[in-house]
Amino acid sequence: MSSTELPAAAPATTTVLPKVTPVRAAEGEELRSVSLPGITLTVRSRKSAREGLPPALYVHGLGGSSQNWSALMPLLDDVVDSEAVDLPGFGDSPPPDDGNYSITAHARAVIRYLDASGRGPVHLFGNSMGGAIATRVAAARPDLVRTLTLVSPALPELRVQRSAVPTGLLAVPGVAALFTRYTRQWTAEQRVRGIMALCYGDPGRVTEEGFRHAVEEMERRIRLPYMWDAMARSTRGLVNAYTLGGQHGLWRQAERVLAPTLLVYGGRDQLVGFRMASRAARAFRDSRMLTLPEAGHVAMMEYPERVADTFRDLLRDVKAQTQAPASASVSASASESVYADVDAVPGVTDTTDAGS
Repeated sequence: MSSTELPAAAPATTTVLPKVTPVRAAEGEELRSVSLPGITLTVRSRKSAREGLPPALYVHGLGGSSQNWSALMPLLDDVVDSEAVDLPGFGDSPPPDDGNYSITAHARAVIRYLDASGRGPVHLFGNSMGGAIATRVAAARPDLVRTLTLVSPALPELRVQRSAVPTGLLAVPGVAALFTRYTRQWTAEQRVRGIMALCYGDPGRVTEEGFRHAVEEMERRIRLPYMWDAMARSTRGLVNAYTLGGQHGLWRQAERVLAPTLLVYGGRDQLVGFRMASRAARAFRDSRMLTLPEAGHVAMMEYPERVADTFRDLLRDVKAQTQAPASASVSASASESVYADVDAVPGVTDTTDAGS
């Protein structure tokens, strides 16, 4: 098998799912179901400001859904044609027929959708686990990716933060079942507050409406019989991806990414160590960096305007590079400032925001 191929899926089986409350679509969003070999994906889309804009695809993280991108997508309506996917077993997408939740399987789902839709190459976004998935997609199929934007990508760390350990324990067989029994009496509000405390740099930034919508989605999700199985198996898939070496290792694949890359890290991230920002900047060959000292793990939800503005800068950089003479040296850097423990890396833009 070549380095650009992904393993084939196991034979499909039939899955019977319960009826639950419909997923919420924000103003201007549309939801549709896409059937592909072995998987059915729910895709959230927005109508762009005008025809002919380049396509963008957004991939959420562990336990998330396409709704995680609803704050960012409308801010980019005038530069890209946005779609966000619910990965198999998450959001409104049913589990995959083969029960495979590995990072490779999730990447294969994204690739299948892009191949089937004919939308590639796209501006590909990924958060957390979605960042690992997007990295694998960009390395395996560079023809499908125009640019890569990674928000707190879940790439392997030798020293995992203590606050991330409980999530990682879901990968241990039986732990998800124990946790389910232990938390049986927890309300949807309690669960959401716990998640926000873990994922946000400042949970107080969440509006009352945003909190209410999150509770409604949690109430819907916990009615699904496969929720914890999808969480546990995807966590296990992420942990397994961390242990892969050689050409299949995520850091090695990051080095193979050809697409111009925007890296976004939060100074208060409790799940992905901020110290990993400098390593990521070295690994991705054509990278720019946005550091948000007050942000947590989901900067695109906490500071969508800053992420949108920096993505626009990336588009301008890419346009300038394509228009410049081949012999010209185009600097991607508009600022040489470095925040906290992020080392200055030659050729890498680091834009620090004070998180006002």
